[in-house]
Amino acid sequence: MRNTLPLLAAVLIAGALATGCANTERKFGRGMGNTFEIVRGGEFRRTMEQTALFDSPDSAYGVGFFRGLNRTLARTGVGIYEVVTAPFPPYDPVWTDYLAPGPVYPDNYSPTLKEDSMFATDANLGFSGGDVMPMMPGSRFRIFDTH
Repeated sequence: MRNTLPLLAAVLIAGALATGCANTERKFGRGMGNTFEIVRGGEFRRTMEQTALFDSPDSAYGVGFFRGLNRTLARTGVGIYEVVTAPFPPYDPVWTDYLAPGPVYPDNYSPTLKEDSMFATDANLGFSGGDVMPMMPGSRFRIFDTH
């Protein structure tokens, strides 16, 4: 029993080093992003917008709502699958015929860098802009936003 634990640890470390990390961390990061899609709500907003544009504005609140809910839950499920299977191949995105591999946003919104002291170059001047409510999904109001 004493010799089993070090052998198991050595096999796990050798397996982790032999498989490489780049593909694993890419798959894990994509999975985490997709898992938190239910909180972010980008797929839901985009689907409701696309339903209003391509079907009719009246059907956006009915059909678009449930279509967006289905796509959000599907993306969350794919994210959970990718997080659990991150150490194992294949490392390519799954189910790309139904969902885009990366995060989606409505066409009327394109994200930029978060206004934070990490990215701000004017932090030494004593003033800086910033997001008003960065923890609230969909908050787009920024102070000193010039672009």
